Amino acid sequence: MKGHIRERSPGHWAIVLDHHDPITGRRKRRWHSFKGTKREAQIECAKLISEQQSGGAIDPNKIALGQFLDRFETDWIATHVSPHSRERYGYVLNHVRQHLGDKPLQKLRPTDLATFYAALAREGLAPRTIRLIHTVLHRALGQAKIWGVIRDNPADLAKPPKMPDQETSMLQPDQASALLERLRGNPLYLLVSLALGTGMRRNEMLGLRWQDVDLDAGRLTIEQALEETRARGIRVKGPKTKHGRRTISLPAHLVTELRQHWREQQKHRLGMGLGKAPDSASVFATADGGHLSPNALSKALPRIMAAIGMPGVTLHSLRHTHASMLIASGMDILTISRRLGHSSPTITLSVYGHLIAGTDDRAAQIMEAAFGSKMVAGSDGKP
Repeated sequence: MKGHIRERSPGHWAIVLDHHDPITGRRKRRWHSFKGTKREAQIECAKLISEQQSGGAIDPNKIALGQFLDRFETDWIATHVSPHSRERYGYVLNHVRQHLGDKPLQKLRPTDLATFYAALAREGLAPRTIRLIHTVLHRALGQAKIWGVIRDNPADLAKPPKMPDQETSMLQPDQASALLERLRGNPLYLLVSLALGTGMRRNEMLGLRWQDVDLDAGRLTIEQALEETRARGIRVKGPKTKHGRRTISLPAHLVTELRQHWREQQKHRLGMGLGKAPDSASVFATADGGHLSPNALSKALPRIMAAIGMPGVTLHSLRHTHASMLIASGMDILTISRRLGHSSPTITLSVYGHLIAGTDDRAAQIMEAAFGSKMVAGSDGKP
């Protein structure tokens, strides 16, 4: 096994490996792309030669898609995504392995992916699920391109099914008020009230600690969230994005409700011999002071909502209701975006832009005030 490097352009190198086929005796040449200094390219060349001689390397011309996805899971997913997302990636990639796992990676074409997506649709998978599969597969094949295993990403040209137009579910103000009245006295009342009053996400509310709540100032700060996976159970993590770490002003009724909840929680803990709750205690906790299960909450909520005659209401729809009520009040989109913890106001507009009404009428009024009287004054009376 021999190898050498060739400079393609400044900082970009071709690593050429020469070897003889043990069966035919013919010389074969394998090319790898590398970006870096000449010294780094030489080190990489030596590394590839060592891997080939020890049998540890896989010939990219022979690797199947399923084999590459195994490597993608161990070398990329394991270090780049959260445990919860890893479970979703694993579910998605299993679909790919079942249909395309034996397909040689180098021979994968956009037509193969189109056939794959059509097969998933025939199996009854929802368009949203198929699009998720496409997104993850596109990322995996993109990494294959970065690693020099393939030249082009076939998922760039493959299109998953179009998502059906679907408006975001939300409650009208009178429905939201009715929901709270029907839930009064239920253990989930405060959680639902907080979701409506702040727009917080489920895992942000379950990760809220008393030290994050300043009732005198009427504010709370979101510093962490919970995450639950089958492999690791419940764990604490940072907010969904860096913009998720934020401070939210509380309406007066929520301050009153949180004070009452704190008193009841202290009374309960003392009755169980647990002592006064420390500042690090969860606002929403189990009887023994532990974290509430996000998954258990999501399973229990539909039953409770059906029991009070409001089926279909989810914690996420309460977040949407909060946003829609702020938009209806005329609040600017930047403030709403920051309150929701979106990474950009663009995301807020893409989700809620259809709710912003009346601004076009206002635009016409502004133009009329600027030009209307002058046009009338200079008119000759003809239509």
